Amino acid sequence: MAEQKVTPWEVEVVSTDETPVAIDYDKIVNQFGCEKLGKELVDRLEKLAGKPAHYFFRRGIVFAHRDFNLLLDEISKGKAFYLYTGRGPSTKAMHIGHVVPFLLCKYIQDTFKIPLVIQMTDDEKFLWKNIRLEDAIENGKENIKDIVALGFDPKLTYIFSNVESSHHFEKNVLKVAKTINLNEASKIFGFNMSSSIGQVGFPSKEIAPCFSSSFKFIQEGAMCLVPAAVDQDPYFRLARDKAKMLGEKKPATMYVSLLPDLKGVNRKMSASDPNSSIYLDDSQEVIRKKISVHAYSGGGKTLEEHRERGGNIDVDVPFEYLKYFLDDDQELERYRSGYIKGEITSKEMKEKCIAIIQTFVLKYQETRKNVTEEDVKAFMDINKF
Repeated sequence: MAEQKVTPWEVEVVSTDETPVAIDYDKIVNQFGCEKLGKELVDRLEKLAGKPAHYFFRRGIVFAHRDFNLLLDEISKGKAFYLYTGRGPSTKAMHIGHVVPFLLCKYIQDTFKIPLVIQMTDDEKFLWKNIRLEDAIENGKENIKDIVALGFDPKLTYIFSNVESSHHFEKNVLKVAKTINLNEASKIFGFNMSSSIGQVGFPSKEIAPCFSSSFKFIQEGAMCLVPAAVDQDPYFRLARDKAKMLGEKKPATMYVSLLPDLKGVNRKMSASDPNSSIYLDDSQEVIRKKISVHAYSGGGKTLEEHRERGGNIDVDVPFEYLKYFLDDDQELERYRSGYIKGEITSKEMKEKCIAIIQTFVLKYQETRKNVTEEDVKAFMDINKF
């Protein structure tokens, strides 16, 4: 028996024994009331895109949605849409789990050549974490460089700090805030008598960019698509609930599964524990050590047992990382089936994982070191549109 908790601030599955239990995404779909993203929608996407879908779709990493079918209808009619996602800068360097929604955004932007809005919630981190406001802002600036290095189109991408730039859509923040009463917010976000009024007021700021009227450079009436980690659903569920009242289109959402912690598939990777996360600025040696020492394995207790019974692929963290970062479907299947049969050992699985993550991070770091302050300014310039 396992108890599952998924909120914007906490994701964990607690089991009755010590064996990690993977997050049940079918349960999340039922609990949150979203829909599974199946093959029919992926086929429609590929037809409209004129190319294969990102492997995140093929592997079920993009697993759920709200109104993605309606967004595809808009695309088929030649209507405008835009992307909106965000990042909460709790640390100076992002970890590999943070890049997953951004990689999805890049695929969609590259495919359809559409605007992307990225919100840096430095205000949220100040309100919820024990950090100074100045540090939250500085973390945000470093994280913006991390995001820029992923290769977005500066002419179509607007990245902004809530602390510095949310005044541009303050009118919509106020309109959203007026539609949400305290009782409703408390039920959705778990606010109580110890919550600060800053925390209570924050959700309207994350909701407002879901509506095209928040940005003068977005075509009026354009539908918003929000690719995000599924733990952010409460914000966008509320945005959809309030859209009609505000005279806006409901945003469509697309949810990715959560890259697990090194120490187990029962919780998402967190920046708060350096030994459970792989950061984008980790050295090759550190990556090897973290995966070798800390990555939870689903292999047998002994090599003999593993060869005889095979490994438990559902709880094997190194294989989970391969699902996200190894783009060769045939090779991924070889490791999956080989591990289950006991033909591939836990050590071999970890070695493959180390090689793939090291390659991804090293390539990323080569790009990141060339990001300049001028690049950042270009992405944060709202007047360029």
